[in-house]
Amino acid sequence: MKARLVLPVIAALAALALAGCGGSSGSSDPATLAPADTPLYVQVLLRPQGQLKKDVETLTSTVSGFSDPIGELIDFLNRSMNEKPTLNGKKLSFANDIDPWLGRRAGVFLEGLAGEPPTAGIIQTTDVDAAQAFIDNSKQQGDKDRSYEGVDYLLDGDSDLAVGMVDDFLVLGSERAFKDAVDVADDGDSLADRDEFTDALDEAPAGSLADAYVDVGLAIDQSGESIDDQALQILKAGGIDPTKATVLGSVVPTPDQVEVSFSSDLGGEESPPTGDASQLLSSLPADSFVALAFPGIGEQLKAAIDRLDARGIPGEVPPDQLKSTLARAGIDLDQIAGSIGDAALFAEGSDENSLGGALVLTARDAIEATNTVSNIKLLLRASGAPGVSAVSGFGGRASGFAIRDKELGPRLLVVVAMGDRIAIGYGLGPALQGVSANDTPLAETPAFADAVASLGATPIGGFVDGPATLRLVEGLGATSDPDFRSARPYLRKVDFLAFGTGGEEDLTTSKLIVGFGK
Repeated sequence: MKARLVLPVIAALAALALAGCGGSSGSSDPATLAPADTPLYVQVLLRPQGQLKKDVETLTSTVSGFSDPIGELIDFLNRSMNEKPTLNGKKLSFANDIDPWLGRRAGVFLEGLAGEPPTAGIIQTTDVDAAQAFIDNSKQQGDKDRSYEGVDYLLDGDSDLAVGMVDDFLVLGSERAFKDAVDVADDGDSLADRDEFTDALDEAPAGSLADAYVDVGLAIDQSGESIDDQALQILKAGGIDPTKATVLGSVVPTPDQVEVSFSSDLGGEESPPTGDASQLLSSLPADSFVALAFPGIGEQLKAAIDRLDARGIPGEVPPDQLKSTLARAGIDLDQIAGSIGDAALFAEGSDENSLGGALVLTARDAIEATNTVSNIKLLLRASGAPGVSAVSGFGGRASGFAIRDKELGPRLLVVVAMGDRIAIGYGLGPALQGVSANDTPLAETPAFADAVASLGATPIGGFVDGPATLRLVEGLGATSDPDFRSARPYLRKVDFLAFGTGGEEDLTTSKLIVGFGK
């Protein structure tokens, strides 16, 4: 049964999720068979309709390169179902043995996130008798007939995989999870009855093809682990209580991109962290293959310094002495952190020799930027860092220092300030690019403009140029890897990756967009 049943059903789910084949739909929710204390549940729409169906078909063809990718997948499915003979000698096919009973939705629950937790898939059926016939016809030598609480099921002869009909659902998974689904059907205490779950599902975006729900607190409890008290306080200070938080991830396809969105209620009492550093990100060099933004980094740095000061450095600095000790040396850590606003990071290059990049920080004004670089230089010299020397650029308008260290490779680590910007770059060139007004910024490149547009109202917080990243990977020697060569035709179709985060009341939302070209 393992090869004859498990793989065909899973493949059928994938095929239907992509194909959006016709047919009627099951009326019940698969989550009604998932245990109430399930920390992870995934639901999949097997039969999308209307525009969503068209979008999925177009995207699938674009990514796969096949004119009929669904037909290819179903052909593979038919071959896999008939690799070994069934006990009754029947030859199975997707069209005759799966499609007639397959409903519109399926769900998968995991009863933990550590080790090998009980796991099962729950599939809506539109014809219970046809689904049962598929199970019966898929039986192989060594499979065993079993029964639990009056529910018959088939147990794989080589593992604990079980399959059977529970009410109107085909349930497929570990024997323990199958029995748990039967128990839920009997007592009615299911995940679908929990407000946390239904509230999270209400946040799923329109056009979602699949959704994954995670109860973070339950996952922590069931793992037997606990969060360090200090880490817990840090998260709570940011408005996040992981012991109460839930997360919903959703996949939304369109003809030329895939959106993966995440929403979380955070579980805390404070408002979720927000910020917009998209303007800084947009000003980075156009040839950056990756660019990331970090809004409000100064406030986070200040909080981290306060915690480090309170804790001290064991064996080096007693608690509550770090800031005062450095202040006597002329280094004001609060001033350094307080002068910094947003941050952004970029990397550029097409091979090992040309690889470079910089971390770019904004300050309140030019004086704050210059003073911050001077304070960082003092801090390094006070720590005994070797190889610190002065650098400048743009006719002296950009100034700072460089560190030469063999562990950093052939290039200098350069820290410069110009205007209200500070750049810490691997090499003088990238550092100066970080503080300058680039003639051709990211904002003027088509891929970045498409990435911004794909996120809608969510401010862009990160960007990856697909073709440029592929060139770099190839330049670093990946073409010698057969796995990479197999994946390359698909990677070539990735135009960009974009991601961003926003917040509203007690909800944080994040989006990851993968854009594809022909």
